[in-house]
Amino acid sequence: MDLLSLPSQAPRVRQMGAVNWRGLWTLYTKEVRRFLNVFTQTLLAPMVTTLLFLAVFSLALGGAGRQVGGVDFINFLAPGLIMMAMAQNSFANTSSSIVIAKVQGNIVDLLMPPLSAAELALGIALGGVTRGLLVGATVIVGMSLFVPLGLHSPLHIVYHAVMASSMLALLGLIGGIWAEKYDHIAAITNFVITPFSFLSGTFYSITRLPETWQIVAHFNPFFYMIDGFRYGFIGHADGSLVAGFVAMLVVNLGLGAVAHWMLSTGYRLKA
Repeated sequence: MDLLSLPSQAPRVRQMGAVNWRGLWTLYTKEVRRFLNVFTQTLLAPMVTTLLFLAVFSLALGGAGRQVGGVDFINFLAPGLIMMAMAQNSFANTSSSIVIAKVQGNIVDLLMPPLSAAELALGIALGGVTRGLLVGATVIVGMSLFVPLGLHSPLHIVYHAVMASSMLALLGLIGGIWAEKYDHIAAITNFVITPFSFLSGTFYSITRLPETWQIVAHFNPFFYMIDGFRYGFIGHADGSLVAGFVAMLVVNLGLGAVAHWMLSTGYRLKA
């Protein structure tokens, strides 16, 4: 067939609609495939590390026989360790994605496609959330071989797992945009993530703290994600469950708004 005889058609603009679903899905799958390609580092390694933490802290802080809040210490400790593995990997996924793109100079490939700031934030954050949830599922499977994990409230488990992964994914996105080199991400991890994690009641009940420090603990969003998630497994909570639901929602909305502003203005992304 003579190609010259075919009717010519002028290029047309693709109509995306209110949401660029194809672009959003492409960005999300790109983020997921990025960590699945090295699943031994991103999924299996956190499971091994968490099991080592469980062994070390359970022996160092009392071991079998000790009880906290009327439950065995090992069962009290396990949900907090699972949550911290989920949160840290959600943060690592989004922060590394942005920083690597900036350092390698291909951040333009993320900014050029017809994606709004909200779609960019959502696609990248969902990749971090997916990694966090997969890490949590992997750790639960591995830990269940050694610890009899209960199931008191699946609603609290699912809600706090999703909200905590979202919070750290958004924090990682904000940190990645702010950071200009890998050392900046390490600084956020060392001076924000780690202190908030260790002061969240992961390894102890905050009821053992002096009254002043108990009040301080209630201003730590990490406390609510640990407390609500732990309640889902063992039925024990140190704080208000309603306050935890609200606090996680408010923090995520606030972080989402900051991430959207940074992407929409091109903060530290556009020359």
